[in-house]
Amino acid sequence: MRVPAYRRLWLGSGVSSYGFQFTAVAVPVEMFTLTRDSLWVGLIGIAGLVPLLIFGLWGGAVADVVDRRRLLLAGSALLWCSTFGLLLQALLRVGSPVLLLVLVAVQSTAFAISSPTRQAIIPRLVPPELVPAANTLGFTTSTAGEVLGPLTAGLIFAAWSGTVAIPIAYAVDALLFTVSVWATLRLPSMPPEPDPDGGAPRRAGLRSIADGFRYLATTRVLLLSFAVDIIAMVLAMPRALFPEVAQERFGGGAAIGWLYSAIAIGSVLGGLTSGWLSRLRRQGVALVAAVVAWGVTIALAGLARQFWLVIGLLALAGAADLVSAVSRQTLLQVYAPDRLQGRLQGVNIVVVSGGPRLGDLRAGATAAAFGVGTAWVGGGIAAAVLAGVLAVTFPALLRYRATS
Repeated sequence: MRVPAYRRLWLGSGVSSYGFQFTAVAVPVEMFTLTRDSLWVGLIGIAGLVPLLIFGLWGGAVADVVDRRRLLLAGSALLWCSTFGLLLQALLRVGSPVLLLVLVAVQSTAFAISSPTRQAIIPRLVPPELVPAANTLGFTTSTAGEVLGPLTAGLIFAAWSGTVAIPIAYAVDALLFTVSVWATLRLPSMPPEPDPDGGAPRRAGLRSIADGFRYLATTRVLLLSFAVDIIAMVLAMPRALFPEVAQERFGGGAAIGWLYSAIAIGSVLGGLTSGWLSRLRRQGVALVAAVVAWGVTIALAGLARQFWLVIGLLALAGAADLVSAVSRQTLLQVYAPDRLQGRLQGVNIVVVSGGPRLGDLRAGATAAAFGVGTAWVGGGIAAAVLAGVLAVTFPALLRYRATS
């Protein structure tokens, strides 16, 4: 926090994260209101995944060859426009599920460009020994927004009908995002660092992206860390089921806000007690244990019928998610060279954000075919078992020890 540029970036990211949660709640609620079908809610994940796969990798490659501040500004402008589009269609009461999916896709495109760029900026702002602390602080703050945002959105939905609450949620997001734009404007210029080999200027393209993948392919620990995260998010992310569960099991109203906040509540509480993460040396073991704990607690939450027990178990899952997220991100930022940071952060954002979107589709489709209980509980059990089997079969992650 003593670094002014990082402090502003942290503030902008934290405020915008809080605002974005209003949209994150409003979009699935609006979709379920329009269609009364959890499968359509799951399709929101696919609408976000496709542009994420394309522009996450491309955006990361561009971040290695242009001024990262300018690229972050461009992505932020597109993100604000997509949020304004959601607000406009809600005010006009267009009522089109397809238009909703299109706007989510545009929003995901902007996120795919700006997010790896923002993460690649952090190692340029703080010294290497402070990167774990910067990641923990940033992750804890963003998850605090994920707590307060859905809770506040839940109060809005409890106080007003959907036709009023939905545009209010989008408007709050658009307003608060201006703080992030301000913070980006105040960042210093960040042109790409020169190639240490003295080669020709780098260009963003397929060859550049392939270079990033070749580096990643030689780092088995990073590959395994991504693999267990994909398992956790695809198989055990239950958020596409929240609108139906809130309505059918808990009577709607503020329940939707609590469900969307619960995982983040656990992450925040975990972050407040996370000093031990900087002293951790067996990070691979901790990462695997956290993913297994995530799957088990998600499954138990699906079995619970008391509302506050569900919230508590989801919070425990969120604490486990904090451990895995901070460990994986720190590994990537500290040990990968700066000239590859953008590309590797692009891969990271595809995995970290794409996994939950695939999880939305899996949960929605499984619920439509077999019911909410099977989709929720079965996914959690499968994630815990498969992550454990993968870690034992390929033990590089379990053997990993931090060197500093």
